[in-house]
Amino acid sequence: MNSAIILAAGISQRMGTLKPLLDWGGQPLIRYELEQLWEAGADEVIVVLGYRADDVSRQLRGIPCRIMFNPRFQLGRAGSLRIGAKAANRDADRILIEDVDQPRPAAFLRALYEGHPAEADYTVPVHAGKHGHPVVVAGRLREELMHADDATEGLRGILRAHESRHAEVDASDLLDLTFNTPEEYQAARDRFFAAVR
Repeated sequence: MNSAIILAAGISQRMGTLKPLLDWGGQPLIRYELEQLWEAGADEVIVVLGYRADDVSRQLRGIPCRIMFNPRFQLGRAGSLRIGAKAANRDADRILIEDVDQPRPAAFLRALYEGHPAEADYTVPVHAGKHGHPVVVAGRLREELMHADDATEGLRGILRAHESRHAEVDASDLLDLTFNTPEEYQAARDRFFAAVR
């Protein structure tokens, strides 16, 4: 079973406007991401919201997902990861974890799901020797995800503890696509749609 968690609770302070609602090919970014995850073979998608959760959830009407709310979203990403992991199906074999500012096309995400071997604790996309995002984590690590802590670097700390049992999937150079400012957003959008058209 393929699970997916989108972390979308933050304030988007440097962006100056809410990241989940940014235009991405004519629709809100978060809606695009949901559609790509379903197309990639996700069996469930959990969206963790926080700041302006009502505004974001309105954009998700009509598309299946489980919306969770992080009331302490100001305190860091680990809290959202804990909430998302707790909501994930306990029978999930693979849990894909994606920040809302990490849009990827369905083919990219499908390759991650399909390229995750049962013996690996997690799988990352790689291009030209460089690791990127998002990551697929083995379902057996769900309990660890449910106890992620910003003091121990959250997801990064968990991955570091399991580094000897990770797998890699060759991917396009979109693996490092992320953005925090309006300028980065515009550059990322231009690069993304030039690559996927």
